[in-house]
Amino acid sequence: MNMKAKPKLQQSSKEDQIRTALNAHWQASAAGDANAEHDIYDADVICDYPQSGERILGRNNLQALRSHHPGKPSGFEVKRILGNGDLWITEYTITYQGQPTYTVSIMEFRNGKVVHETQYFGDPFEAPAWRRQWVQQIA
Repeated sequence: MNMKAKPKLQQSSKEDQIRTALNAHWQASAAGDANAEHDIYDADVICDYPQSGERILGRNNLQALRSHHPGKPSGFEVKRILGNGDLWITEYTITYQGQPTYTVSIMEFRNGKVVHETQYFGDPFEAPAWRRQWVQQIA
């Protein structure tokens, strides 16, 4: 009897469930469905914005904050989702008033819900000419 096969199957099933939840979360985010968007979060989630030094405590506060954002997104595109076990990372672009914001979301899951998320936001910038000989343009 192979004792290692069962945990691998459970892990795979768990990861499939998380990936399904993430896809639903990002689709709801793109559609502006705030209730469905926040189903993925534990009631006591912690969400950190390191660049501004902010921490949002609880799903209700997180949903309220996002619902009151003055610049509703006009575009939303997931670039990729990577994860394993309880740690998942999503790279995506949000467009506000015609300007893209490149975003990384790091989500930690427990019992199928996000208990901690850290988000990083970056605005595009012009590539310096001195690097041109070593790089390729991707966008």
